[in-house]
Amino acid sequence: MVRKTYFFIIILLVGSFNLFGQTVTANASTDKKAYLVGDYINYTIQIQHPKNESIIPPTIQDTLGELAVIKKDTSFDTDNNGAITSTYKYILSGYDSALVLIPPVQIQYKSSSDTAFQIVSTNPLQILVSTVKIDPNGKIKDIKPPIKIPLDWKLIILWALAILIVLIIVYILIRRYLKKRSLKPEIQKIIILTPHEVALNSLHDLEEKKLWQQGLIKEYHSSITEIIRRYFEKRYQLPALELTTSEALELLKRRSDTEVILSLTKDFLNNADMVKFAKFIPLNSVNEEMLKQAYEIVNKTIPTVKEEEKPEAANVS
Repeated sequence: MVRKTYFFIIILLVGSFNLFGQTVTANASTDKKAYLVGDYINYTIQIQHPKNESIIPPTIQDTLGELAVIKKDTSFDTDNNGAITSTYKYILSGYDSALVLIPPVQIQYKSSSDTAFQIVSTNPLQILVSTVKIDPNGKIKDIKPPIKIPLDWKLIILWALAILIVLIIVYILIRRYLKKRSLKPEIQKIIILTPHEVALNSLHDLEEKKLWQQGLIKEYHSSITEIIRRYFEKRYQLPALELTTSEALELLKRRSDTEVILSLTKDFLNNADMVKFAKFIPLNSVNEEMLKQAYEIVNKTIPTVKEEEKPEAANVS
């Protein structure tokens, strides 16, 4: 202990001689003189210098004497009528109980009129680091029970309001999403029917209407011939709806794939013309036969797979 005190006094004297006549001074200080093991020690270096003096910030390694450097804290300059005070703060800590000497820290500086660096040192410091005092004669105390924290109703209400707001926002977002989803048009699959499928469906619908059974003979024959003529237009690309019976038959004869229905089609169209134009009233059996003939015309001309892949062009020349 005596040797450390002598060492401290010698360093203090040397530092005092070095400061004599210098324009730059450096001072070190701590927030307290006594600490417990592990306490944070607030260590401050203040450098007073004129504006024309360039100061190199102090460099402190991981340890400063017997103390550990926890971190470099803050640094700033203050100007007092041209006299600058540069302040550097550090946090230290000691882990052994002892009278600890914080050695001087060297600061380099130079003036604007001089290229050589000069050195000024801070003053050394002595602090006491000790452990927690234990009374060997004291009574052993029980472990303290857990602290009961009273309910903070304000905090509970705030949390409840926050949760309620979040739930409301989620509810609004879900409703908007569902509304947008319901407004999106549904994509409907469009099924394109072949000419023979259209014709067969139309004949089936006509059969269900039972027109001739209700006395609508002319309407029945007009509808059934229109179905077949429209079928010829789609199947063979013929303008059958605009042609007379003889013209339509003439165009059908020019095709090689209509031979099987030529005679049948001739009887079918002629019977329909008699009803429509000659006011012929056919027997019920004739009406039934007309429907059978229409089905037969379509079924006998359903294209094969090969024909569907490469249809034959109509010869209408």
